[in-house]
Amino acid sequence: MRRSAKQAPGGVTAAPPAEQDGGKGGGKAKKGKKEKPELKPGFRGFTRRGGGRASYVEMPSEWRGTTVQVCGLWPFGAGSGTPMVGVPLGRELTTGAALCCDPISWFQRANLIHNPSALLLGKPGLGKSTLIRRMVVGLVGQGVFPMVLGDLKPDYVDLIRAMGGQIIKLGRGLGSLNVLDPGATAGAAARLPEAARNKLMADAHGRRLNMVSALVTLLRGAPIADTERTVLNAALRVLDERHRGVPVLPDLIKVIDDGPERLRAVTLARGDEARYRAAVDPLHASLLGVLDGPMGETFAHQTTTAIELDNPGGVCIDISGIDDADAELQAAVLLACWSDGFGSIEAAHALADEGLEPQRHFFVVLDELWRVLRSGRGLVDRVDALTRLNRQRGTGQVMITHTMADLLSLSDRADRLKAKGFAERAGMVICGGLPQAEMPMVNEVVRMSSIEERMIVDWSTPPSWNPELGRDSEPPGRGRFLVKVGGRPGIPFKVELTSVERDVNDTNKRWTNSTTRPPAGAI
Repeated sequence: MRRSAKQAPGGVTAAPPAEQDGGKGGGKAKKGKKEKPELKPGFRGFTRRGGGRASYVEMPSEWRGTTVQVCGLWPFGAGSGTPMVGVPLGRELTTGAALCCDPISWFQRANLIHNPSALLLGKPGLGKSTLIRRMVVGLVGQGVFPMVLGDLKPDYVDLIRAMGGQIIKLGRGLGSLNVLDPGATAGAAARLPEAARNKLMADAHGRRLNMVSALVTLLRGAPIADTERTVLNAALRVLDERHRGVPVLPDLIKVIDDGPERLRAVTLARGDEARYRAAVDPLHASLLGVLDGPMGETFAHQTTTAIELDNPGGVCIDISGIDDADAELQAAVLLACWSDGFGSIEAAHALADEGLEPQRHFFVVLDELWRVLRSGRGLVDRVDALTRLNRQRGTGQVMITHTMADLLSLSDRADRLKAKGFAERAGMVICGGLPQAEMPMVNEVVRMSSIEERMIVDWSTPPSWNPELGRDSEPPGRGRFLVKVGGRPGIPFKVELTSVERDVNDTNKRWTNSTTRPPAGAI
């Protein structure tokens, strides 16, 4: 019986094997049997001899563009499922679509978030700083002024320098920061009308009072008493009236030691010297401890370098010269940098409100948040005030820490609730690789699906050991993040760096440039 033809994949009619290759003879069909002609080629061409069948078919080229650019290709163009407003960060992991995202663009232009702020969580070494550097570069291109108020490693110095920005160094033997210096506020106040000038100087007075109180809090490890804040407030006002030029902390201590009548009145001393000394001696001793202790060299002198807002490349305050063992000094300098930076922002806005300067927007990077929060009770209040008013200040900000445990492991319950509020008020929460134990705490702030939780936990897996490469294997979660906004589904993406960016994204220079590092290929 004659064998019937079989239908080959792709709609091509193929002859039986014996007819294709002539059975054992190979190459010739059986005598008396004619090969049935194929009606149409498959997606790889004709399968018959001489038909030019391709063994491999390359994927067609793919392009992506805006609806204005590709509207003539309809209906073949397909829209992207990810937001296209903001700084391009990388590609979405499931579809490959580009993701554009930053807190300022999503708040101002896209109206996707209610607050121009972000909280970034992730284990060390997975690319948190790289992600923020990409945001900084993109926002500078949009005319936003970046401010890195305390770079501990440093992670941002090379980038700001490459953009022509200002680098300020602080630390022992490197530079000083006077917490009583009004900074840009004094110059701005001189150009303002009386009402605006009085408001700006009142804000500057409040910042100085809060900063001195924070230094005392750090030294003691506990908040100062209400009566001591009252004494400080009165002493600062007396100092402004009597002192010519910019005062420093020793000048403030001298006012408290002299005890003018205005200062004695707030202590209820009623002419009794002993009662006055009993009221101010604990505060006096703490301020002396600030000057003679580990913070003295940094805060006892005039500010070495003031922040300049006329440089479009931004400003980075480098505090990497402070050793990690000086946790108290690190926290104090971070707070002082934040206070000085936000004071400069308020001065710029005051001038813009009066039409004396153009309106500007700022992007503030608050890195290593956990160092300040763990340094003493009451410091959460200082950070809490900074995170509530960024909408009114025309300022976008990003707070960076490792885990939610950094915010929720504080000893005081009231501080824990306030720290949790940082995350709850953030317009977006960006998560890198996190351990499984973090998921319940993260879910208290932003709701995660089981798939999103598993993805984030998988990203925290450590890299494999491969010493033969001469370098560390890349961790599976490096550069991978998940953007969460409220209860919406998260957007997983991977940061993609350009060749230019790689030169300013090396945060392991002390290792990569080490003389003990073996050459590539060495065992």
